Amino acid sequence: MNLVKEEAKKLIEKMPDTATWDDIMYELYVKKKIAAGLKAAEEGRVVSHEEARAIVQS
Repeated sequence: MNLVKEEAKKLIEKMPDTATWDDIMYELYVKKKIAAGLKAAEEGRVVSHEEARAIVQS
């Protein structure tokens, strides 16, 4: 089984029995976004706080 599928199963198993489809989708979305951010950081695709501020203010 691939790593993504295993992680998704673990995430769902940790959720309460009352979890809704929306709860599950939200958790998977957040997990995906965090993984993408960590990968970007590892690859050096980041900007400093000051650079981000300048981009937003321009």
